[in-house]
Amino acid sequence: MILSRAIRRIISLTISLALLWLIAGCSTPRPVKAEDRIFLDLSLEFLGKYELPETKFANTPVGGLSAITYDRQTNLFYVLSDDRSRLAPARFYTLDLDIGQTDTGEIGINNVSIENVTFLTDEQGNTYPVGSIDPEGIAISPRKTLFISSEGDTSQDIDPFIGEFDLKTGQKKLNIPVPRRYLPAVDEDEDEPQGIRNNLAFEALTINPSGLAELDPFRLFTATESALIQDDLSEAQTEARIRLMHYVINPIGIGNPILVAEHLYLLDPASIETISNGLTELLALKEEGYFLSLERNFGFTGAGAKIFQVIVGNATDTANISSLKENITQVQPLKKKLILDLKELGIYLDNLEGMTFGPRLPDGSRSLILVSDNNFNEEQLTQFLLFRLLI
Repeated sequence: MILSRAIRRIISLTISLALLWLIAGCSTPRPVKAEDRIFLDLSLEFLGKYELPETKFANTPVGGLSAITYDRQTNLFYVLSDDRSRLAPARFYTLDLDIGQTDTGEIGINNVSIENVTFLTDEQGNTYPVGSIDPEGIAISPRKTLFISSEGDTSQDIDPFIGEFDLKTGQKKLNIPVPRRYLPAVDEDEDEPQGIRNNLAFEALTINPSGLAELDPFRLFTATESALIQDDLSEAQTEARIRLMHYVINPIGIGNPILVAEHLYLLDPASIETISNGLTELLALKEEGYFLSLERNFGFTGAGAKIFQVIVGNATDTANISSLKENITQVQPLKKKLILDLKELGIYLDNLEGMTFGPRLPDGSRSLILVSDNNFNEEQLTQFLLFRLLI
């Protein structure tokens, strides 16, 4: 049968449209940015909050919780108070967080109970005198000890430190060597100001267990809350130039802790009404060279916080750079990517300073917990925030 000219045109047009649809469907996919390939595909889901009522435990006021770490073997948390031995001796608390699921499937923190308090002591077993310590960072190690950082007090000539403490007794066992550039200038040949700025020293602290056995070497990372004096750009500053240190901790009796690298971390700039802005926590991911970081700010409009993914990658080792105040175009900083601006949650935020992974949630995903430092202020809260880490 011979088709009419009109029918042949309709068939030809139909075939052409079908070919165009196939070509469009098989087109080259959107190019993947280099940044997308570098960072892990992860996100955070907010599950809920819990406010710890003002309370006392063993005659100590529970507050100033500036850091938190989780022991997955005991399912307990250790939180560090930043009380400088003024209200009670410097200490950490053992907490039990009851994370449960309701009948409707919602997950949240049902209760926070205080199990114990442990006072920190020096190598001789003496509690720290008033004002001699400013505890800010805490991390549990594979050998069941706690590494704790103190910001010191430059106004009283008290140096910052990072130490290893016994989990049960709270006694100091080991000092981590801190490079000279982090300490105030004291020698005649150190004619330029240097070192930490007061109350802006070692607050972020995390451990990445790189071995399998309890006595295997592991990695410790710490960073100052803001720039050192020799790196501070003052009024011209847009991003504080923070130094992050990477140590390898050797088994006891074999070798001293070794500083293997130092890198530049650029703090997000804060708004003009901000009073304080700093890096308050680091958390090592299981993937080597990957971290979460917590940046906290507060000011006349309230508090805010952001969580970033951070990677070492090919970041420059800054250990031999005396000052980062000058041109740093040749310095490759740590790469970071915003994961969550907590202001987007639409909840009240207090002074969030601590962050840790917690137990597995019912669906097998990892939990992430933040805690706030209420500064022992009646108008502030001790706040726990619970998230699901999606990766």
